[in-house]
Amino acid sequence: MGPYPIEEERIDDALWSLVQQAVVEHNMPSIGIAPSYGQFLTLLVAMSGAKRILELGTLAGYSAMCLARGKSDCTVTTIELQPAFATVATQTIAKGGYAHRITVLQGEALPHMESFVKSGSTFDFFFIDADKGNYPQYLECAIGLGTPGAIIVADNVFSKGRTQQVAYTSPSVRAMRQFLGQLLTDARLDSTIVPAYDGLAIARLRE
Repeated sequence: MGPYPIEEERIDDALWSLVQQAVVEHNMPSIGIAPSYGQFLTLLVAMSGAKRILELGTLAGYSAMCLARGKSDCTVTTIELQPAFATVATQTIAKGGYAHRITVLQGEALPHMESFVKSGSTFDFFFIDADKGNYPQYLECAIGLGTPGAIIVADNVFSKGRTQQVAYTSPSVRAMRQFLGQLLTDARLDSTIVPAYDGLAIARLRE
């Protein structure tokens, strides 16, 4: 007997509604995570007990707020490449009531992560949902920044099925295959792939 589909319209999430309104008003791409996915992120943070969270890829701010609501005393640093998106995210996060716990940084993720490494910053939870070509580098930086037991979650690892089809050889697909290879074999990690949405990778940094 197969799994029952989740009907997203039955999930009442005021944060999602707030962000969707902003996406429409600012003509942003509708590529954010679904409400059920947002609740899953909230649950993962709550179960992990993470206090410092780093997100790569903010868009309009929904996933950042989902992460923040997982634990009342956690903080989220989220990095967005596009200046316009970062501005919208800052506004929606303020309207959602999370401005005091979420910091939006604008720019490329890798330089920010490398700066965190140099400053000795650490994080307990990572959510990677940014440009796919840099996923291998993001993973290595996350491992370097992670506290023992830190959780690393990465979205879109199936790349709409392309990572599983040899005919696709674009740089982003090759990078994602490299990312998956390391995630599943690196001795520093315990990891799995959840066949939901567009593929969800979850790893835990060994203590």
